[in-house]
This record gives sequence, structure tokens and C-alpha cells, in this order.
Amino acid sequence: MATATQLEALLQHRVINAGVPGEVSAQGVERLPELLEKHRPDLVILCHGGNDFLQRRDSQQLSDNLRAMIETARNQGVDVVLVGVPQLGLLLQTAELYQELAEDYGLPYEGEILRQVLTSRELKSDPIHPNASGYRMFAEALAGLIEKAQGS
Repeated sequence: MATATQLEALLQHRVINAGVPGEVSAQGVERLPELLEKHRPDLVILCHGGNDFLQRRDSQQLSDNLRAMIETARNQGVDVVLVGVPQLGLLLQTAELYQELAEDYGLPYEGEILRQVLTSRELKSDPIHPNASGYRMFAEALAGLIEKAQGS
């Protein structure tokens, strides 16, 4: 069961997975306004950048694109939760740019769950994608973060 379905069950709110396999952040910037108009969400869970890292794109451009997406959502009154994505390297570590963005914008931030899932063979279906257990762990972490943010 994918993260969106599991997250919907945990939160008891409608969750729309608008992710596109293989999409880089520049494409996300282009698509976001239309998605916000179409779905009119209260919250966007922004988990973008993995494909930028896989394609070895410039991290400053990724940061700029994420900033543009955060500002686009906020300008339409939509809250944003940010999920940090691991970058390529000897040890899989979440890129620092996510923590910086979360601090700059005062966003609820989950910086470890993807790294935890992607470094565990038991939680992956292939070298870069979670399996059902990994998706469940991811959904539970997001639900906890969202519930905590709503309570503050």
C-alpha cells in the first residue's frame, strides 16, 4: 500500500499523491500552480529532489526550486510540510539544504525518515524505492509530524 493511502488512513483526511516518477524539481515548479488550483489543498507535503540528485543537478538550483514551490503554496494560503531527501554519496545523508529551508520558512520538517527507509534492505523493493513496510514507516512518520504541527 502506497504512502498516500496509508497516510490517508492514519490522518482520516483525503490525501492526493500528485508525484510524478522521474520528475525533477524544475518540473515540479512548473506543475504546482495547476495542482493547487485543481485540488485546493490545505496542506502540501513537499518531498522533491531525489531525481535532481540522481541526475546530479545543481543543488543550488534544487534549493531555489524548492523555495519557489514553498512560496507558491504559501501565497495561495496552503501550509507546507517539508521532507528531506538523501543525496548521493558514500553514506546516504539528507542534504542540508532541506534543514535550511525548513528553518528559513518555519516549516514542519522530517529529515530522517527517507534516509532510514532507503538505508534498510528490509524496507525497499529495489535499490531506490520503499516496499510496503517502508511506505508504512514513511506514512507513520509523516502522520506524526503533521499531527504535532497541528497541535502547535
